[in-house]
Amino acid sequence: MKNLLGTGESKGTRGILFFYSLFFPGLIVCGTLCVCLVIVLWGIRLLLQRKKKLVSTSKNGKNQMVIAFFHPYCNAGGGGERVLWCALRALQKKYPEAVYVVYTGDVNVNGQQILEGAFRRFNIRLIHPVQFVFLRKRYLVEDSLYPHFTLLGQSLGSIFLGWEALMQCVPDVYIDSMGYAFTLPLFKYIGGCQVGSYVHYPTISTDMLSVVKNQNIGFNNAAFITRNPFLSKVKLIYYYLFAFIYGLVGSCSDVVMVNSSWTLNHILSLWKVGNCTNIVYPPCDVQTFLDIPLHEKKMTPGHLLVSVGQFRPEKNHPLQIRAFAKLLNKKMVESPPSLKLVLIGGCRNKDDELRVNQLRRLSEDLGVQEYVEFKINIPFDELKNYLSEATIGLHTMWNEHFGIGVVECMAAGTIILAHNSGGPKLDIVVPHEGDITGFLAESEEDYAETIAHILSMSAEKRLQIRKSARASVSRFSDQEFEVTFLSSVEKLFK
Repeated sequence: MKNLLGTGESKGTRGILFFYSLFFPGLIVCGTLCVCLVIVLWGIRLLLQRKKKLVSTSKNGKNQMVIAFFHPYCNAGGGGERVLWCALRALQKKYPEAVYVVYTGDVNVNGQQILEGAFRRFNIRLIHPVQFVFLRKRYLVEDSLYPHFTLLGQSLGSIFLGWEALMQCVPDVYIDSMGYAFTLPLFKYIGGCQVGSYVHYPTISTDMLSVVKNQNIGFNNAAFITRNPFLSKVKLIYYYLFAFIYGLVGSCSDVVMVNSSWTLNHILSLWKVGNCTNIVYPPCDVQTFLDIPLHEKKMTPGHLLVSVGQFRPEKNHPLQIRAFAKLLNKKMVESPPSLKLVLIGGCRNKDDELRVNQLRRLSEDLGVQEYVEFKINIPFDELKNYLSEATIGLHTMWNEHFGIGVVECMAAGTIILAHNSGGPKLDIVVPHEGDITGFLAESEEDYAETIAHILSMSAEKRLQIRKSARASVSRFSDQEFEVTFLSSVEKLFK
């Protein structure tokens, strides 16, 4: 027995000694590799700094500040793109001598076409030229490339896309204006840039965590996961780990701007950089809509319902069509006038176009196709005409970060019916001097009933709501955005 114990003990001792014999050499190897990696990265940084000096030196020998925006989809027609162009215009007014660069993946168009698109869609012209750095690897941030672990895949893809951008142009000031937080450490520590970020929507939020934790079905939480407790726990752990890493990379930002109270709460929780975080409401072209008369003067009889927003899954356009069909089928309006629903939005890619086709089929399945129209990538003047004719503006995204389309509807005198969450609930569709500025709803039934309620109101009552709504949106004007944006980014230029 003693021999057996002695043999077992000696084997255990030998095992421990063998482990220690591997541990310390392994530690030395890992340490050496880390030192080598640091040296390599430091060398790359020095080379990039030298490259930056060559680029930023103008013809007269003076150094010019290079200000770059990372916006891979700058030719899209959404609210995020409006922020980009207004931010560029504001900076060009204050720093006219600087060189302005936009990193974009829109390789199918040229720079002039992008600028013309910005004017056509947003009525914005830049004061000075802007250089476009075209990125060939934008496919790395496409959600279609990652059917599983989409958040992680897109975030890692953005690092490679950011690397491509950095290798082509090294700026003095780098601003991520599209939510690719994983590029921030790259430009700060390798590029040696001052970095800022404008956050439209956190990549992950506590709301997303709660959806998975409560096993609720959503566009980012498939039914097969909600039905399986084990998969739900695995996904929850994955989300918590991702949220931790997201907080680390986000905290690298020297200046953080968020577009709403809802986004602020999540970013403060995740990034924990409250000392450099400010709310900068996105610029809405409020002034352009003020010439639309508030009284109901219709070119055609009946009522027009409009929806303004990109055809992305989170916008939940199916809810609008289902609510509209319920309204018509249940005849919720007494002696209903002719009604029409017009969905206005931008299509970024083939996936968005596929969604539009699916929405067309949904309207056909519900038997309301003759009352539903789709207007895709329309010019600004056409959008304005629709808003001038509309009685109700619909918005159905759960936890919309802000909602520029909501503000535009209110400024145009269209009565808004938005989702009872996010920016619309906390910042936009709120009482103004005690008066109602619009309506909020959640379910299909809520939307149908509220539409019926609005249509049943007297013209005088609707006019009163329109006036209050229009008076409340001045705080979201281009002018207010310029003041708060320039004040927030000032730290980057010191």
